[in-house]
Amino acid sequence: MTTFRHRTIELALRTPFRLSRGTSATRHNVLFELEHDGARGRGEAAPIPRYGESAESATAALEAMAAGLDDPRAYAELAAERAVPGQRAAQAAFDVALHDLAARRLGVPVRELLGIGRRDLPPTSWTIGVDPIPEALEKVAAARRFEVLKVKMGVEGDLELLRAIRGATGQAIRIDANEGWTLEGARERLPELARLGVELVEQPLPAGRLEQTRALRAASPLPLVADEDVHDAADVPKLAGVYDGINVKLAKCGGISGALALIATARAHGMKILLGCMVESSLGIAAALAVAPLVDWIDLDGSLLVSNDPFSGLELDGGRLRLPEGPGLGVEPVAS
Repeated sequence: MTTFRHRTIELALRTPFRLSRGTSATRHNVLFELEHDGARGRGEAAPIPRYGESAESATAALEAMAAGLDDPRAYAELAAERAVPGQRAAQAAFDVALHDLAARRLGVPVRELLGIGRRDLPPTSWTIGVDPIPEALEKVAAARRFEVLKVKMGVEGDLELLRAIRGATGQAIRIDANEGWTLEGARERLPELARLGVELVEQPLPAGRLEQTRALRAASPLPLVADEDVHDAADVPKLAGVYDGINVKLAKCGGISGALALIATARAHGMKILLGCMVESSLGIAAALAVAPLVDWIDLDGSLLVSNDPFSGLELDGGRLRLPEGPGLGVEPVAS
C-alpha cells in the first residue's frame, strides 16, 4: 500500500533577495512524501510565480497526482503520466519522491540508481542580487570561499553594480539578467561585461524574443544561456543556434526524469548545460545533485541562501558541493 503526505514550509532568506522582477524575504515550498512497504521517498515543490504557480496550486496538483497510486516502482514514467498541466514544480516533487523511494528501497544513492558515475563537481556559484552597492559589496566579502559569483542584473544601474563588484574581487563572475534587458541595452552592455571578465550571460532578453536573441548572439563576445526560454526537452530544438547553453532547473522541467531528457536533448544539439535551482531546502538541491555530474556549470546555492533549512546531509567543501553518498537523495529531516 502506498500512502502520501505533504506540508507547506516557509523558507526564510538570510537577506532580502532582489532581482529584476522584485524583492522577497521568504519562499513557500511544499514538501511531499510517499511511503510504500516501509520505505519513504521525499520531494520538494518550489513553485515559480512567474509561471502562475503557488504553494496552494502545487499542493492541489500533488494530491491529484498521488491519488490512487498503488505501485510507485515505475518511477521513470509515473510523474509524466500523472502530471497536472501548468504545475511543473509539483510534478518535480512527485518525480523526485518516486526516485528517492526507489533508491532507498535498494539502499543506493539516486545517482547510482540512474547509472551516473561519481566525480568531483565544478564549483557552485553564489548569488548576489541587484542590491545597493554597499550591501552587495558586503555580500561579496562574505562569499570569499566561493570561486564563482552569479550577479543579478536587468535593472537601471546594473552595470555600475557589476563594476563595483569586479573592483572588489577577482572571483569568476556570471550574469543573470532575468529577462530585464532590451536588445539595444544588451548590445551596449555585453562588450563591457566581456572587458570585466564575465563568463556567461543568462536570459538577457524577455522569453520568446528568439530572433532578437539570435541577432544578439551573433555579435556577443560571451556565451548566452537560456533560462526562462527553456522548460523541457521539447523547447531545445528551437533554441539551438539562438543560445549557447541552457539552464536546467528541476522545478521547471518536472524533476529528475525531465532533467535527464533535457540534458540529453541539449547535448544532441551541441549546447552546454548550467544546472540551476530555485530557493529550495537541501532536499531540492540534493535532487539536482543526482544529475550534476552530467553538466558543465553549477548554480546550486538555493539552500545556502536560507536560514531555516529543514534538511541536513549536504556537504560544502569551500565553494564546491559534494555528491551525497547516503541512500536515496542522501539528506534527512532535521530533528524538530
